[in-house]
Amino acid sequence: MREYIKEPQLIEKRSFEIITSELGDKIKNFTDEELPIVKRVIHTTADFQYADLIKFLNNPIESGKKALLEGTKIYCDTNMIVNGLSKMVLKKFGCTAYTLVSDEEVARESKERGVTRSIVGIEHASRDTDTKIFLIGNAPTALYRLKELIESGEIEKPLLVVGAPVGFVGASESKEFFKSVDVPYITIDGRKGGSTVTVAILHGILYQIYKREGF
Repeated sequence: MREYIKEPQLIEKRSFEIITSELGDKIKNFTDEELPIVKRVIHTTADFQYADLIKFLNNPIESGKKALLEGTKIYCDTNMIVNGLSKMVLKKFGCTAYTLVSDEEVARESKERGVTRSIVGIEHASRDTDTKIFLIGNAPTALYRLKELIESGEIEKPLLVVGAPVGFVGASESKEFFKSVDVPYITIDGRKGGSTVTVAILHGILYQIYKREGF
């Protein structure tokens, strides 16, 4: 019988050892706080190109840590992000993650206005002053609308925005467009990204303030 690693902690540790080795000199491109996030994204995707695509703007890690330690609500543009985040760890800091894309009122309003649920969802979430982190891994329209709301002064500036929508229509453009906003921002240049990448980015911050047993 072939021997293989069965313990999840050992599998993860070995994975990160491989990632560190294969990143090589690119490790020098990141700060000590950025590097765990980069590694976690690569671990999630097995794609080393993310080391070239990920961008950190306006001190997002420190600001994200502050929001998490204060017990923020976290708005997600997909159920997949909500389900992927560690509810146990978030709960330890008094944080909750939620989405409104399946909300009946949001669905009705989006149909009446002829816009995406993501637009309406981000509008509703942004009115909640307890929501300081926005995670966008799917909908470029949510990122566009969030920028408009911030720049118009309709909402307070978030403490962290992760903008990583994936796709071919508006994904790359929306992420680039949002860079001009003066808010803490982590993004993935180009078409790549997605819900799993967005979760990995937040976990990369979260696990810097929460020590997991065995790691």
